[in-house]
Amino acid sequence: MKPADDIIITTHDVTKVYQLGAEQVHALRGISLDVRRGEYLSILGPSGSGKSTFFNMVGGLDRPSAGSVSVDGCNLQELNQKQLAWIRCHKMGYIFQSFNLIQTMTAVENVALPRIFAGESPAKARAAAAEILDLVGLGHRLTHLPAQVSGGQQQRIAIARALVNRPGIVLADEPTGNLDLHTGEEIIQLLADMKKQLGITVITATHDMKMLSASDTVVWIKDGRADRIARKGEFEVAIGTIDGKTLA
Repeated sequence: MKPADDIIITTHDVTKVYQLGAEQVHALRGISLDVRRGEYLSILGPSGSGKSTFFNMVGGLDRPSAGSVSVDGCNLQELNQKQLAWIRCHKMGYIFQSFNLIQTMTAVENVALPRIFAGESPAKARAAAAEILDLVGLGHRLTHLPAQVSGGQQQRIAIARALVNRPGIVLADEPTGNLDLHTGEEIIQLLADMKKQLGITVITATHDMKMLSASDTVVWIKDGRADRIARKGEFEVAIGTIDGKTLA
């Protein structure tokens, strides 16, 4: 039995139902999962499987219709909007497929924003942003605008922004989706390196099979349920397949 302090996120029988007119859409049908502190978890599933919905539940971006999500022992369903915003600001960092950088702000200004939102002075926030940008290999791009750097460098800026408040959890939604093969591999390796260096927990929703080589745990979601959960060593990675199954 794993000790309680080894678990950073717990979902218990998480269900999500959307009401579309007279029709009910069951996006999640009861998913229970423990996420271990410091692991790299990949969530896989075809479009419409509930993968992104489950990702949003874990990240506190949406609330389940039933069931519970706990982060560091704190039940997110018991929090008001202000408390939930504090959790998202201080305990979680978010990375998105489309980078979501502010185009009129430099790299260091983009990365500094979460520190400023957390109440730090702009000067201290920029100093922290410069430090984390150097950590992700962009110490020489502090004053560049997003349009002045490559797609891979934009994603590195986004990763730095997710890390700047030193969260315990980083959630990455299709972080290689807009990148070429080589650049995608670099981003996967960077996330794995940050996991080791900073001791963070990485949770990614992905279609990218290359992500599996960095994963400690893989969760396959199908029709709103956890179809399979496998730890490292329990799955084999091949081109387009795992254990003979073709993956979307």
